[in-house]
Amino acid sequence: MKVIIVGCTHAGTITATQILQNHPETEVTIYERNDNVSFLSCGIAVYLSGDVGDPDAMFYSSPAQLAEMGATVNMQHNVTDIDPKTKTVTVTDLVTVETKTDHYDKLVDTTGSWPVIPPIEGVDGPHVYLCKNYHHAKELFNVAKDAQRIVVIGGGYIGVELVEAYTRQNKDVTLIDGSPRMLHKYFDHEYTDRIQKEFTDHGAHFAFGQRVTGFENHEDGVTVKTDKGSYDADIAVLCVGFRPNTDLLKGKVEMHENGAIVTNEYMQSSDPDIYAAGDSTSVHYNPTGKDAYIPLATNAIRQGTIVGTNLFGNTMRDMGTQSSSGLNLYGTTMVSSGLTLENAKEAGFDAAAVTIEDNYRPEFMPTTTPVLMTLVWDKKTRQILGGQFMSKHDVSQSANIISLCVQDKHTIDYLAFVDMLFQPHFDRPFNYVNILGQAAVKKQAELSK
Repeated sequence: MKVIIVGCTHAGTITATQILQNHPETEVTIYERNDNVSFLSCGIAVYLSGDVGDPDAMFYSSPAQLAEMGATVNMQHNVTDIDPKTKTVTVTDLVTVETKTDHYDKLVDTTGSWPVIPPIEGVDGPHVYLCKNYHHAKELFNVAKDAQRIVVIGGGYIGVELVEAYTRQNKDVTLIDGSPRMLHKYFDHEYTDRIQKEFTDHGAHFAFGQRVTGFENHEDGVTVKTDKGSYDADIAVLCVGFRPNTDLLKGKVEMHENGAIVTNEYMQSSDPDIYAAGDSTSVHYNPTGKDAYIPLATNAIRQGTIVGTNLFGNTMRDMGTQSSSGLNLYGTTMVSSGLTLENAKEAGFDAAAVTIEDNYRPEFMPTTTPVLMTLVWDKKTRQILGGQFMSKHDVSQSANIISLCVQDKHTIDYLAFVDMLFQPHFDRPFNYVNILGQAAVKKQAELSK
């Protein structure tokens, strides 16, 4: 069997690896228009901040490694057409500009995503940058050395991490976002209010509730124009989200409205010989039971593994996702999984939430640290829908506990008393996550009166 993989970042790399480890007799051909594979773009901020000195360490595979496993690796090759009827792809070598046609038995679309670039004046100017891949990271690292005034557009994870990285280098940084606060999709007000104070304490400026209307590029910088003002900077970085890179299959397989490829639970598209994984497709979002576009490396790697298995027969089902994610900002851990209360209500749930703060371990220990935590649940079924945690202590694994609870449809009653270890060095006789579950049970009882 011949498998053609189009695109080779996370999902493509893992798909190829999975195939060649378990079915080494398979003819695997990879077409990638960049000159690298497997770059962990989530590490760009730690590189720009100086915490990681070598961006080359953020690769976990290489064209040479994939070739050694048996793949035919074609870097800097751009697939310009896919014909499902003839099972062929048209490819252009970006170095020699030669074009050829190749045939497949099965095709895997792992073409990923690309930053959303609003069609506004000056967005393609010389002082406006994107933040997505290895070359963007290197470019931003170099230009930021001489930049003192930086404007970041977009208050999601990437934008916020960039602001933190640049303020730690004593840059004059302004964050612009159309929402009234940063990270509003992932965290409640109490969380974002606290972390925004840390940002302002480190010199960051906010321009919330503002829509960028244009960029006026100058010889030595750029003026970012919004519907409420303008901001002068040496460089501006656009971080307003991602869109699926799926134009090659438009009109050829079923897609969501945003262009993400629709797949079944085996990651198979509406064409049985075309599979998709990673940012080019949607995921099943377990908290709502519906498909959603959630471009995360964790989803891509899981889906790539599933595709690499199911090309030889649909046996491995996608479990879906809770969109669990986290940040470390100025030494503060912020993690979430599933729905916030606001998102749960928007999704149609009769939901409730409780927020408490408690120390992660006993007060008789030499030190302890408070944890701010929130649990969201369905009042009718008592099932957990999501949670958030924030602390100077590393509480990142708490999001994984909530993720498991949502995945397996556990209730607040389960979380309140499920067995967890106790040792004063690590936690209380009831782990703080148990205590959060108990607070939810208590509040549910009050709401039921």
